[in-house]
Amino acid sequence: MQLSEQETIRRDKLKKLREMGIDPYPAALYPVNATSKSSKEDYKDGKKVVIAGRLMSRRIQGKASFAELQDSAGRIQVYFNRDEICPGEDKSHYNDIYKKLLDIGDIIGIEGELFTTQVGEKTVMVKSFRMLSKALRPLPLPKKDAEGHVFDEFNDPEQRYRQRYVDLVVNPKVKETFIKRTKITNTIRQFYNDMGYLEVETPILQPIPGGAAARPFLTHHNALNIPLYLRIANELYLKRLIVGGFDGVYEFSKDFRNEGMDRTHNPEFTVMELYVAYKDYHWMMDTTEKLLEKVAIEANGSSKITVGKNEIEFKAPYPRIPILESIKIHTGFDVADMEEDELRETAKKLHIEVDGTMGVGKLIDTIFGEKCEHHYIQPTFITDYPKEMSPLTKQHRDNPALTERFELFANGKEIANAYSELNDPIDQRERFEDQLKLSEKGDDEAMFIDQDFLRALEYGMPPTSGIGIGIDRLVMLLTNNASIQEVLFFPQMRPEKKAPELTDEEKAIVALLKPTGGMDLDELKSQVGLSGKKWDKSMKGLTKQGVIKVVVDGNTKIVALKS
Repeated sequence: MQLSEQETIRRDKLKKLREMGIDPYPAALYPVNATSKSSKEDYKDGKKVVIAGRLMSRRIQGKASFAELQDSAGRIQVYFNRDEICPGEDKSHYNDIYKKLLDIGDIIGIEGELFTTQVGEKTVMVKSFRMLSKALRPLPLPKKDAEGHVFDEFNDPEQRYRQRYVDLVVNPKVKETFIKRTKITNTIRQFYNDMGYLEVETPILQPIPGGAAARPFLTHHNALNIPLYLRIANELYLKRLIVGGFDGVYEFSKDFRNEGMDRTHNPEFTVMELYVAYKDYHWMMDTTEKLLEKVAIEANGSSKITVGKNEIEFKAPYPRIPILESIKIHTGFDVADMEEDELRETAKKLHIEVDGTMGVGKLIDTIFGEKCEHHYIQPTFITDYPKEMSPLTKQHRDNPALTERFELFANGKEIANAYSELNDPIDQRERFEDQLKLSEKGDDEAMFIDQDFLRALEYGMPPTSGIGIGIDRLVMLLTNNASIQEVLFFPQMRPEKKAPELTDEEKAIVALLKPTGGMDLDELKSQVGLSGKKWDKSMKGLTKQGVIKVVVDGNTKIVALKS
């Protein structure tokens, strides 16, 4: 492992601490009795506190020093005075340990007393401190120049998502997003608990990936010697519980779909699904708009939120627009009575890419997705989907070609999907068989036939309404984040590219190229001063590892670093 200069220095300090008999990673409990926040809010001059956190800055001025300590609640100023810490003749605890062996990022414990500085800042006067964890890597802290401009911020998304632990330390607003996420899920729980519904858990490993149209992840159970799937939805298991006699059940479900990744999709995501007996989709719309109004207020203090340039009002009620009417409004085409071939031609006229595996439902869904959904900035229920789009949904009471289904859109994105649930086992079997035909045509997102679920329906499921709310997208909306990666602690990432290991000769070449990014080949060879054999070997090695490239410019060859 190649260490930077800073990492080497910190390891040397670690060694010196141990040589002094100081354990840099002690096992004993540290008796914290206050936080940075409680110390300020419950401030009393001279009050004794024991706090712990990460050293984030310090200004050493001889025998005194002001520093900042960061804990889970925020930051507080701390004051180190040599004579307070070392009242006797031995001043090594301040002079050697604090001044020389502590670094920014180290986690320390402090016993002290509260006081207020001359400029009015509430501060801890340090009476004693203890090393709790030595940081061996320097934090990428932002810096300010003399004019107050901030630079070197830790804001590269690739690094932030890979090293969320660093992101949380140096970017305080990131932590606020995840605190708000928990507040959102707790509000949903409390809302449903108050209605008397039961939170449950259902299997993640499933023999049949049912409940949605999506491509699953496949695994294998060695002891049973059977294939298993990571669930794409928990719907069919929750409905089994309704068959079993529960009137209302809900689950915060981790679902997995083996599909593309972008700013609104992660292969692992969270959905809240609720199923309530003796209700229909009209009741579910009424309930959902009340829920989301409450969630918005609890999360942000108002039912009105700002997302990008849009102001979105979550106060109930929300508009309700049938999907076929929406398509007619936004495209001018009435697709209500179109067959599959006519729909495919209509999509092509709208410059929408389609293929032969797509049936009626997927064609309508694609047309709506491409031409309509982005118009719905304010919360809007899109209702009454064609039967081909909704294989688990009860047939519409007024039109047998449609189903009693809605999706809720806000800020141009779907955040909820709900039905009057299909509870006719014969109709359900026919719908599954239609899905099987789509699968045979090549649709790898078509639903599987779940024979056990059909058996459950044959025992009788009461009229039921169900909904799935995408928690990640809801959190994105309520925290004004445009990317799903911002609301997941650890989003899925591509494998990290390892930095190439370079020889000393290769490092010398790279060091010469870094200031400008490129140099004339002959000039570079002259400056690096390697023998012909070492030069050739180093250049071949750097080229092979993709570190450099040679560009021909007329009669000149330029060696440039690859970005």
